[in-house]
Amino acid sequence: MRENIVAGNWKMNLNAQEANELTKILVNSTQNLGNTPKVILCTPNVFIPQTVSQTQNSAIKVGGQNCSRFDKGAYTGETSASMLKSVGAEYVIIGHSERREYFNESNTQLLGKIKQAQTNNLKVILCCGEPLQERSSGNHIHFVTNQLEDLFNQLNKEEIEKLIVAYEPIWAIGTGETASPEQAQEMHAVIRRLLAKYLGEGGASEISILYGGSVKGNNAKEIFSNPDIDGGLVGGASLNANDFLAIINAF
Repeated sequence: MRENIVAGNWKMNLNAQEANELTKILVNSTQNLGNTPKVILCTPNVFIPQTVSQTQNSAIKVGGQNCSRFDKGAYTGETSASMLKSVGAEYVIIGHSERREYFNESNTQLLGKIKQAQTNNLKVILCCGEPLQERSSGNHIHFVTNQLEDLFNQLNKEEIEKLIVAYEPIWAIGTGETASPEQAQEMHAVIRRLLAKYLGEGGASEISILYGGSVKGNNAKEIFSNPDIDGGLVGGASLNANDFLAIINAF
């Protein structure tokens, strides 16, 4: 059975002290949470060891926000999947729209990252989503389908089965705009049907698909109530303990 997940993407925010304080509050406030939903903190790489240490006896898991497509070598500034794993990370975000846009990451590069992450037993949160012009033109379903198919066609069934997919309409990331629950559910259903093409209906029903795009405590419950939405990949609201806890408690 697929998991409900709330993953916080801190992006390039906080300093070590702020990260420590936020994690401490979240650990203390989720002691009786159990595993519903699963809570993941995707922190800047420099904070991963301290966050792993702080969450060791809690239900909270830790992930990175990116990894290299290379195993090791002369790649100054890169962090390999094996490095993330060695300091306790269990998850990694791959293909976030900001990586695609600002760092020109192609699906060829993302494929290498997925392979490296899974080789090192990191669970991949694979992002997809359309920009405003694709949504406005009515091409959003075709755009996201192509984005994912280009990767799925180069992965085997076992590799696809290990993925968590995060749908993020780019026009709703950090803008305060949010896809309506109906818009979000429509795309999540499209993604699940696409997964069924590769995994069958049963396999597709086991994959968690998260929504990302200005999720907040006051809209999370309505968004998460849709049948194909299994949680959220949360940006700005994950930096505030009260806001993030409200989203966690929306399940």
